Amino acid sequence: MAALRQRGLYKAPLGSGKHDVTCPWVHEHTGQIDHGTAYFEPSDLSAIGGFKCHHSHGAERRIGALLEFLGVSLTEAKHKPTIRLAPGALHQVVDAAELELASGGQHYQRGGLIVTVVTDPGTGETRIKPTSPNALLRALSACATWERYDARRDAFVVTDPAAKYVNVLYDSESYRHLPVLRGIARQPYLRADGSLMSRPGYDPASGMFGAFDERAFSIKPAPTREDAAQALQELRALLEEFNFAQPHDEAAALGLILTAAIRSALPVAPMGHIKAPQIASGKSYLQSLIAAFSGPSKPSAYAFPTNEAECAKLLLAAFLEAPSVLVFDNLTTDLIPYKSLCSALTEEFLTGRVLGVSKTATVPTQTMVLSSGNNVDPVRDMTRRVLTVTLDPRCETPAARTFNGDPLGTVRRERGRFVSLALTVVRAYLAAGAPPTGAITALRPLGSYGDWTRLVRAPLVWLGLPDPATAMFERMAEDPDRETLGALLDSWCRRYGDRPTPVRRVLKDVASGRAPELEEVVRDVADEHGTINRRRLGRWIARHQGRIVDGRRFERGPKSSGSETWRVVGLVVSGVSAAPSAESVAIADVEVF
Repeated sequence: MAALRQRGLYKAPLGSGKHDVTCPWVHEHTGQIDHGTAYFEPSDLSAIGGFKCHHSHGAERRIGALLEFLGVSLTEAKHKPTIRLAPGALHQVVDAAELELASGGQHYQRGGLIVTVVTDPGTGETRIKPTSPNALLRALSACATWERYDARRDAFVVTDPAAKYVNVLYDSESYRHLPVLRGIARQPYLRADGSLMSRPGYDPASGMFGAFDERAFSIKPAPTREDAAQALQELRALLEEFNFAQPHDEAAALGLILTAAIRSALPVAPMGHIKAPQIASGKSYLQSLIAAFSGPSKPSAYAFPTNEAECAKLLLAAFLEAPSVLVFDNLTTDLIPYKSLCSALTEEFLTGRVLGVSKTATVPTQTMVLSSGNNVDPVRDMTRRVLTVTLDPRCETPAARTFNGDPLGTVRRERGRFVSLALTVVRAYLAAGAPPTGAITALRPLGSYGDWTRLVRAPLVWLGLPDPATAMFERMAEDPDRETLGALLDSWCRRYGDRPTPVRRVLKDVASGRAPELEEVVRDVADEHGTINRRRLGRWIARHQGRIVDGRRFERGPKSSGSETWRVVGLVVSGVSAAPSAESVAIADVEVF
């Protein structure tokens, strides 16, 4: 492959030892069309590799002709090391096997598993595939010549890798030589230092595997603000026929497009949700358009999980394969804050037990997550983890509308150009030194999403758009739990001040009619067949302790006769005169009074 790169013939890796290349004899093709040519690495089927061109000269131009053209000898092409089996040297044999497996460039470690990068011949989707014991046995036999000592011959003879060595390597808790594979990038991507990696293949600096043809993309080394403005104008043109409810919804859609284009560079990113009041409003179409910036293949849609166990299994299995995007289409319920989903959206890694394997895997969560639904919203802990785009067709029968363009088809046909536009917007902001203008410094922090704010929100605001996260803050403020907690804090404070009070005292006061201001909100929280459930009320307060609403929060007090007590604590926020929002308090210096 080094020789192919030196001659400018290498295009992109296709996985499983197959590579897309330019035919050295492309001038002989009809119309000099440059496609349909592949190079295959040496394997047990071909000791020196393979070469296949689908054009008319393919029967004559095989691997021998390619090696001659590149000046690579047969010995260089088929060189394989020898591993000798010896009693008492198991650790050395396994170490040598791992080293040779790593040197082949087809195997990596991910989440404690040995994996390979494969391309589905049907969908064209490049993904990560865990290696099975049998597949590992085959790979080890292909990467080296194995020998054992034969006492009768008094010589070493060729053999197959013994099962015990394969199993020890397969079950290892850590690997010294296999490179760590963090994910797959379907386009040029940003490294942690802000540099752009535009070459395909494995990048040791980032741990990413680039599965793309670098010639399809064009991004200036240092694009200007004018370049970014022009690129943004072309991206906005894709959205002209969508009816957004508010201007910030268009900004949110553009924010999701940028997120999709640079997702591999973001440790964490919010989930994207497309919402509309009725069917045929363009939700799934916009979702597909955003997904096209993540990868070239059409993503499969998943049903939204019905419980936490199902959600955890789905996410771990999906993230292990590193798809470009994970889609939950046509939701019929609100986005429920399953623990594993919340973690996946705010944590860089997700840990769980892999089905069918006696291992616990820890995998990166660098996959774009999208959903859509009619009048469904993120609720509770999901409100700060989901960027919602609201569409409003403003007509009785949206399905009867006609459209002039086909932005999804356009992006799929010219994906390299449009992804380059999205990358230009981000790169131009960084090239300008990430200028902290007034509008950008006024952006409210979003907890775990600092990198996302810097690489997505800030560039769009820099170019004059509204904050794409506006809807997130609106939904956090409208969270029913937040409203209920605020009402309970207010009523509790007016009745008991900051005195530690047990739940049983509250229920006694409500039952006697002495606390009418508390009765309605307490019943909202803990009513059970007309009776207020004391345990439910206590658990609800415990679950929300420490959460700040309108400058107040619940804190535990000293126990009273063995029972928990609660008190409302007010907060003075430095430099803030009005009652603060939950988000602003989270980043301010506070004093308890």
